[in-house]
Amino acid sequence: MIAPAMTPSHQSPRLQAPVVGDEVAIDVTTMDVADLAQRCAIESERFYRGQSHDSRYSYELFRRALVERDEIAWSYLFQHYSSLVEGWIRRCSAFVNSGESSEYFVVGAFTKFWRAVTPERFAAFPNLAALLQYLQLCASSVVIDAVRAQSWAEMMPEERIDLQRMPHAAPDEEAMQRVDRQEFWRYIDSQLHSEGERVVVYGSFVLGLTPRAIFERYNTLFESVYDVYNIKRNVLSRLSRNSHLRTIADQI
Repeated sequence: MIAPAMTPSHQSPRLQAPVVGDEVAIDVTTMDVADLAQRCAIESERFYRGQSHDSRYSYELFRRALVERDEIAWSYLFQHYSSLVEGWIRRCSAFVNSGESSEYFVVGAFTKFWRAVTPERFAAFPNLAALLQYLQLCASSVVIDAVRAQSWAEMMPEERIDLQRMPHAAPDEEAMQRVDRQEFWRYIDSQLHSEGERVVVYGSFVLGLTPRAIFERYNTLFESVYDVYNIKRNVLSRLSRNSHLRTIADQI
């Protein structure tokens, strides 16, 4: 299921914060989603100021977004927490090597979170802290996955495929190496499952294109640049476990 749009369709009027002593009497499950989102913002501001706060509003917003799959609740959730997620992404050590904007990874983190926390899994997160901790984990993982997916070295050492760095060989040896390399690429092609995978591998390791460049050139095959990253990561992971491929590579 694709995550809903990341921006709210309307804005709600600001609410006045009720007296703290009355908080326990409020049934958050009956609140309008716009009012709930506004209270979420109020309580978050209290938290950041070190004041007494109530996390029930934020937790209920998460519940409606993830359990009820309420798109408006999800939009408010994204709006409220996107700056926090962006901060986590920028502090991730892998971010500087990613070549992507923090905004790109914010969308990826929320998408990963949406897909992972299904209605059936929501009960595993008993409070707001647990939900935010997992969201932070998603933010870090999409950055790290993207950086890993850029490296062919995950499948095999770079010196095995960097032909310019190979020592010069005799003509008969060079001919044999060309045959071995052809077998290597033929075998890789036989292990690819779709046109999308072939385009990603060809674009990445023959044309030397970045995932964003691949998406821009072949956008009819992919829904987003994040799909290119996912395909690349999955292909590298699958091929890295292929013992026959490693045997062929050792002969090159």
